[in-house]
Amino acid sequence: GTVIMASGVQDFNRTESDRLNEIKGHLEIALLEKHFLQEELRKLREETNAETLRQELEKERQRRLELEQKVNEVLKARTEEVPAAQQPAKPQTQANGTDKRSHTVCSRLQKWFCDKFGEYVEDFRFQPEENTVETEEPLSARRLTENMRRLKRGAKPVTNFVKNLSALSDWYSIYTSAIAFIIYMNAVWHGWAIPMFLFLAILRLSLNYLIARGWRIQWSIVPEVSEPMEPPKEDLTVSEKFQLVLDVAQKAQNLFGKMADILEKIKNLFMWVQPEITQKLYITLWAAFIASCFLPYRIIGLAMGLYAGIKFFLIDFIFKRCPRLRAKYDTPYIIWTSLPTDPQLKERSNATVSRRLQTAASRSYVGSSAPTGISKDEDTSRFHMTKRGNFHEVFNLSENERPLAVCENGWRCCLINRDRKMPTDYIRNGVLYVTENYLCFESSKSGSSKRNKVIKLTDITDIQKYKVLSVLPGSGMGIAVSTPSTQKPLVFGAMVHRDEAFETIFNQYVKITSASSSSDS
Repeated sequence: GTVIMASGVQDFNRTESDRLNEIKGHLEIALLEKHFLQEELRKLREETNAETLRQELEKERQRRLELEQKVNEVLKARTEEVPAAQQPAKPQTQANGTDKRSHTVCSRLQKWFCDKFGEYVEDFRFQPEENTVETEEPLSARRLTENMRRLKRGAKPVTNFVKNLSALSDWYSIYTSAIAFIIYMNAVWHGWAIPMFLFLAILRLSLNYLIARGWRIQWSIVPEVSEPMEPPKEDLTVSEKFQLVLDVAQKAQNLFGKMADILEKIKNLFMWVQPEITQKLYITLWAAFIASCFLPYRIIGLAMGLYAGIKFFLIDFIFKRCPRLRAKYDTPYIIWTSLPTDPQLKERSNATVSRRLQTAASRSYVGSSAPTGISKDEDTSRFHMTKRGNFHEVFNLSENERPLAVCENGWRCCLINRDRKMPTDYIRNGVLYVTENYLCFESSKSGSSKRNKVIKLTDITDIQKYKVLSVLPGSGMGIAVSTPSTQKPLVFGAMVHRDEAFETIFNQYVKITSASSSSDS
């Protein structure tokens, strides 16, 4: 029997080694196939480039043949004309002499036309459009910082212009805004608004020419603040590169979000998503159309110019200083702020559906029979379940203890207990909950409830944000909790929503400690 068991163990080990060798062979085959596909892709790209070059060479060759053919025709015509001119004059009729002179004049006229306008005629020859593929540059931290600085420098004139307009509307300089208001209203009243704007554009270009020549001229209402230019770093560490990518991604996210909000609001305005708002625009357009049909354009332009000047210099100034008036009477502002975006529409639809479901559930709950002598809070706490059963049964708590509404589904994290030496007890994956009086951690591994952790909020001596790896940028993704029963703080790490969890735990901790201190006093 021992011999049979030994042979069985050897066969089992042999089969396991055979499986590992088979898996290793599959991996080697996959790597070879990957390398082969990469080589094929590179060759295919080179062949496509060679094909485009071959097509361009063929086009140039055809063009050269056409030019050679034209040159040969011209030379042949000249060689035919020279012997005809060298032949002795023979008695011919008047008609033959007239034909020769006309033929010579036509050839000369054709030659002169080809010399003068042949190049322009070639420009109008139709050719197939060439599709050029732009090569994409690889990701580089240095190139990324350089492009960010270029974008900032390029957008600086536009931002300065917007700041000056905002300063005029806010009456940052009273004398400048007053002079601009008087000049603008006078120009609009006399019909000089367009010449005034053209003159300002010419004046701005003239000042830019003088500035480019080295003159120091500052024509700005708001004084420009020169920001110190940081010299570009040659070598960036991994942490700096990672932080740079995060900063750029955050700025791009916010910029794209603002642009998407503007475009979605404009789309929803014209698509009758909010009928009461689009109806105002509809009536305004009809009124403008009727006015443009019956009123002279001079009166319409005068009315629009006066309204724009009064709104820009006076009405907007009053509305910015009085937010309540703006919220009540500023129609464009009210329309723009009340226009929804697509995420807001989605949230409204989800809220409507959930409200309907809650109404139906409450009706069915009222109709069903419930045990007497049980309060509403106790009844709802019994229905809250975790992955392994009722919440109070998993953590051995009273029935009225249930997670807060913010963390009803919990936050996924890992518990790092630095007092333990065993690797299996050092880190545990699970879900963190916060109740009114406790901080509960449910381990994801199967086993007894001893692997779960329950901390009373009043026993916590310190709570703060924690960074597990100091090499990574940012403030980290962990929360450190200190208690009298642990030598080192317990760390709840790898939390995606760390800030939300910290605010919830800290607020509940402050609430419980203040309530206990007031009751003791």
